[in-house]
Amino acid sequence: QVQLVESGGGLVQAGDSVRLSCTVSERTFSSVTMGWFRQAPGKERNIVAGISRFGLIYYIDSVKGRFTISRDNAKITLYLQMNSLKLEDTAVYYCAASRSLGVPTTPSQYAYWGQGTQVTVSS
Repeated sequence: QVQLVESGGGLVQAGDSVRLSCTVSERTFSSVTMGWFRQAPGKERNIVAGISRFGLIYYIDSVKGRFTISRDNAKITLYLQMNSLKLEDTAVYYCAASRSLGVPTTPSQYAYWGQGTQVTVSS
């Protein structure tokens, strides 16, 4: 059973920065694709960014230039650096792992999920 634990969320002001971390229990972390998803109240869970085992990176348009996804295979940890936060970034953020090649963009393609961490951006 692969376990993922997110940390780093909280209440921040618009324009601030936050770094999310996701520690993975999977010894073969380097061989899985990792993704960050978010879900706002009343909305679907959608991908924010993903990074494949080969280093291929995907971002949704609304976070390009503001968010950076990275992974440290030695620390079996995934990161999401979020800068210039906006009110619309408010959501529960989840990390997820997939054994698919490339960077899948739908939740159903990820088999393992963390419990989520709340990020609230205030004005």
